[in-house]
Amino acid sequence: MLFSSLVFLYIFLPIVIIANFLIRKEYRNGLLLISSLIFFAWGGVSFSLILIASVLLNYITGLLVHKHKSNYKSKLYLGIGVVLNLAILGVFKYANFAVENINLLFNSYELELIADPGIILPLGISFYTFQAMSYIIDVYREDAKVQRSFFKLALYISFFPQLIAGPIVRYNLIEKQLTQRRNHFSNLTEGIKQFTLGLSKKVLLANQFGLVADQVFNLPINQVSTGTVWIGVISYSFQIYFDFSGYSDMAIGLGRMFGFKLPENFNFPYTAKSVREFWNRWHMTLGQWFRNYLYIPLGGNRGTLLRTIINLLLVFFATSIWHGASWNFVLWGMSHGVFMMLERLGLEKLLKRAGPLIQHAYLLVFIATTWVFFRVEDFSHAFDIIKLMFSFNFSGLHKGIIPNVNNVIFISVSIVAILSAAGFWPKLFSFASKGYNSITNNNLKLVFSFTQQLIISGTVLLGILVCTVLLISDTYNPFIYFRF
Repeated sequence: MLFSSLVFLYIFLPIVIIANFLIRKEYRNGLLLISSLIFFAWGGVSFSLILIASVLLNYITGLLVHKHKSNYKSKLYLGIGVVLNLAILGVFKYANFAVENINLLFNSYELELIADPGIILPLGISFYTFQAMSYIIDVYREDAKVQRSFFKLALYISFFPQLIAGPIVRYNLIEKQLTQRRNHFSNLTEGIKQFTLGLSKKVLLANQFGLVADQVFNLPINQVSTGTVWIGVISYSFQIYFDFSGYSDMAIGLGRMFGFKLPENFNFPYTAKSVREFWNRWHMTLGQWFRNYLYIPLGGNRGTLLRTIINLLLVFFATSIWHGASWNFVLWGMSHGVFMMLERLGLEKLLKRAGPLIQHAYLLVFIATTWVFFRVEDFSHAFDIIKLMFSFNFSGLHKGIIPNVNNVIFISVSIVAILSAAGFWPKLFSFASKGYNSITNNNLKLVFSFTQQLIISGTVLLGILVCTVLLISDTYNPFIYFRF
């Protein structure tokens, strides 16, 4: 079930919200757990069984780790739990890829060593597996208390707002909220605002750029000019950002509606001036997960420069295969790892001397270029696109693209996207807030506050209305990160 589907928006979500406000506090966790399982089962009942198995595995592991915390068995049970989690993830996410490459290796001998297992990737398995693993590791480290209630742990792992595509939430951030949260009308209204922001990012921006990106990337390479390719690459760069950050905003907004405060996942990553800074702003909960549970345990930057670089590359290799079982993801992730390494070796200092404009241009060109590997699985096609990006073939735009980009709607969407990615709207809101705080006349202050709330409420209602109209009239509504 998609957050941006009419079934979710006008049937599932209203029912859960109303029920959450009507029932007694002690039954709300049960309501949300049942709702989460229904939400997940919408994509296939068999997927729900895998999710329940994951919850059961980590519930038992957590209890055993805690029970034996004073002896070596605690580490043993943790190791078994981590291995089993990774085994589940490995089978469902990487078995097809492994078989494909083994058979490819023996292809020269005209042998198919292993039959294609045809395993279907369960929705969100990368996200909820990492979330569950963080729980048992934190219990071992005594950074979190063991959860003795199976149903509370099940809600933590399967909570539907962040179940399928994050953000990845550490247990100690949400532990108290499982029992101590309260329903507030202010939480509901704030949640609706952030959810509508995310929905608008997804439907009004990401989907529009996605149509153009798909059209460009599906063109034969010999029919594409440099300008056409850049339009496609930039469109995809906007699509993936507003698609994923929009989903995260919707997830955080949904959590807020039910009294949960989920961590932010994006902080205007396209305003970064280095690859290092980009990863401090992009999919922040994933970056924090790898830092806390892989980079630091490997030694982080506490050893020699060579050891730090090896640790860094290992983390980015893990990041790349987490995103997908395909060599194009490995190339995408390792490109980021290599440039992060180069920045650490002196490139970042050199860029700082060149000034912020050069720094920013470097980052945007690098990110846009590497998104090609993220979007295109075929290496040959990906390199042809990148070659064309820098070949200065200005033969004009493809005639099939011109009507889709040379119109008022696309130009308006592009302007809004650029301002949004640059963080213009929060700055405008901050400026307005400063103006409000500087007003000394109480009557004028009341008028200003009423006008501000009226504008915000009107924008939210308009956003929901326009998104609904587009969702009714258009079937193009993918979520890029659902496949991870």
